[in-house]
Amino acid sequence: MANHTTAAARSAALPATDTPAPSGRLPLLALLALATAVFVTSLTETLPAGVLPAMSADLGVGEAAMGQSVTVYALGTALTAVPLAARTAGWRRKRLLLTSVAGFAAANTVTAFSSSYALTMGARFLAGVAAGVAWALLAGYARRIAPPHLQGRAVAVAMTGIPLALSLGVPAGTFLGEAVGWRTAFTAMTVIAVALLGWIALAVPDLPGEAPGGRAPVARTLKVPGVLPVLAATFTLVLAHTVLYTYVAAYLGHLGLAGSTGLVLLVFGAASLAGIWFTGRHIDRRLRILTLAGTLLFAVAAAVLAVPAAAFAVPGGSTALVLTAAVLWGFGWGGAPTLLQTAVADAGGDAADTAQTMLVSLWNAAMAAGGLAGGVLLDGLGARALPWTVLVLLVPVVALVAGARVHGFPARR
Repeated sequence: MANHTTAAARSAALPATDTPAPSGRLPLLALLALATAVFVTSLTETLPAGVLPAMSADLGVGEAAMGQSVTVYALGTALTAVPLAARTAGWRRKRLLLTSVAGFAAANTVTAFSSSYALTMGARFLAGVAAGVAWALLAGYARRIAPPHLQGRAVAVAMTGIPLALSLGVPAGTFLGEAVGWRTAFTAMTVIAVALLGWIALAVPDLPGEAPGGRAPVARTLKVPGVLPVLAATFTLVLAHTVLYTYVAAYLGHLGLAGSTGLVLLVFGAASLAGIWFTGRHIDRRLRILTLAGTLLFAVAAAVLAVPAAAFAVPGGSTALVLTAAVLWGFGWGGAPTLLQTAVADAGGDAADTAQTMLVSLWNAAMAAGGLAGGVLLDGLGARALPWTVLVLLVPVVALVAGARVHGFPARR
């Protein structure tokens, strides 16, 4: 792939400290530090989903309004990822990563101690800005420090931070919030971010930024065959996921399962871990079929969830159905970030860096739109509308992936 060749050529000209791992070996300690950075960004973004009722009660707003704390975070990323990536393209990668993690520590500290809804939302927006910086470089960072034939697996390792955040972080934050308050959960995020700063400084190899003029323009990148279908599929899939995930606590409350939020998130996250493990094993040969299969599993999960929603919480039956849906949803969703990041990098070629930054912006624009749309649905039609909306949104995703069989999601890599 063209972007692999470009990265390898840049790496060859660097001093020893900039050289990726020897052929055949993954730099696991560095990749795990990147995975922890992904964990911090993902958990900071999604933690309100697990403690939404407590946050809304403490700050004196409704659950739909509090759900916009996910929306405003995503807006911070969506609005700033592309311009900040361009402005910081020449920065050394470690310096940029450390700056973004420090931003998370500051934003989570403010969130933990804020008693004002407006201040909390401002801190969430700034956390989203820090996420835009991090997400624009993390996948490319993982690829550049890995041997060329293991770059897909390196991205998969780095992306394990997402299912770990979902399987361990959000349930742990939910339980912690229920036990000692949601503010303690955000304080714990600050502690993790501070520890991560030291880990990155010690274990992650530094890499140079891009040469002036090295980043492809957005307009030219959109014309590269395959990039637009991947971006469109990403936006729609993430929109569907966010509509449901942001308001999962409210949905479970509608079913009479409010006390099971932590368990459902734990099951979902564990299945996501299995999904990303399976994806990492097969992504270098079966990216297309994995993307289709994951989307279809998510659709089946939404259909299963629609059953108890339509049945208005039939006693006893809903719990088993919801947990089954959580397994299907998690397994289907777990590999999505790795699959989509890899697909857009492959399609982008020499414009891969710009394509990945655009994916980050669209991903978070979809999260912002999902938070808004989910709130409107919750207030207007009730929680039972959420899984049906997901089913409608997943139809074009399947069509986009199936149609882009030459470029974007090719049958053969």
